[in-house]
Amino acid sequence: MSGVVVQQRGSTLLVTLDRPETLNALTLDDIAALHSAMDLAPDVRAVVFAGVGERAFSTGMNVDEFLSFDVDGARAFIAQLRDLLRRVRTAPVATICAVDGYCLGAAFELALACDLRVVTTRAVFGLPEIKVGIPSVVDAALLQQYVGLSLAKEMILTGENFPVQRLTESGLCNEIVMPAGLDPAVHTMLDRVTGHTPTVVAAQKRLFEVWQNTTLTDGADRSVEEFARVFAAAETRAHLAHYRAALGGGR
Repeated sequence: MSGVVVQQRGSTLLVTLDRPETLNALTLDDIAALHSAMDLAPDVRAVVFAGVGERAFSTGMNVDEFLSFDVDGARAFIAQLRDLLRRVRTAPVATICAVDGYCLGAAFELALACDLRVVTTRAVFGLPEIKVGIPSVVDAALLQQYVGLSLAKEMILTGENFPVQRLTESGLCNEIVMPAGLDPAVHTMLDRVTGHTPTVVAAQKRLFEVWQNTTLTDGADRSVEEFARVFAAAETRAHLAHYRAALGGGR
């Protein structure tokens, strides 16, 4: 049974991990439910991932899920997780991870796959997989881009937990707030990223993925096409006209 609760509030999809008695540890059913959650309705403009309780966003996969794995089962599971994180990373809307407490393993990879991370002062991050004999994989590959290669290697090779205070200068977290300020900070971030046209946000998200995976030359070439493509949408011209009018007649 899944512990994932999905609610659409206006144009925001709120995806909540709701199994606080296990620190929101993830099961195979949860991964399937998260996949389903990413089947976004056309009117969704942002996705927020959050966890129930003060102790953890999520401590990652429940290790019990791994006990029966053979090679084929392990491959099938990690491919499913890879596909989920790719869907989060390449979603045509802004994705925000709200982290309070522990954010470990696969849950940390989910946070890394999101566009933005708003966290509390009691957030703790870690990739403890090496301690149970498995490597950190899939979107853990993004960690070095956020914190640098040296710190990423330390986090992965030690498997230790790192309080957010250790990571404040790394660029991993977009905003760090007191626990009581988490929801307001997420709402403020939503206001900042959802006022743009869906066309341009989707285009920018596609470009992020291109820039991540191609050369500078290829990225620049693809940018030309994405720039031209947005002008096929009526909302682009409407938004330009609105912006121009807001500037007043003096320009």
